[in-house]
Amino acid sequence: MQEKKRVIIFDDDRDLLDIFFFVFEEDGWDVHTFQSCDEVVEIATALSPDLVLMDNWIPSIGGIAATQLLKNDANLREIPVIYVSANNEVGELSKKAGADAFMAKPFDLAPLLALARSLVEKQN
Repeated sequence: MQEKKRVIIFDDDRDLLDIFFFVFEEDGWDVHTFQSCDEVVEIATALSPDLVLMDNWIPSIGGIAATQLLKNDANLREIPVIYVSANNEVGELSKKAGADAFMAKPFDLAPLLALARSLVEKQN
């Protein structure tokens, strides 16, 4: 049996986290959700995810700083990060953060899952 891929999702919107959780779990992922990104390095180190979804507006340091912390850590920088935001400048924000990809909110879940799978497959 294939081992489940693990995703960590950081978003301050509880309803959206519930949707993400359901969609990724249905797709066979091991899902962990957080409404704050304050301990992003500790969480990622402890859980060793295959993928991170990062919201832009998330307490308290924000998605850009949180993503930069991951990408500046030698043990975590290879983990793909998908940056998600309703901000019109999501592409620029994603680039500034150092994320591997981005999705503008609102988005369809099928393309998000396809992007998630492709980023994780590239790592293997």
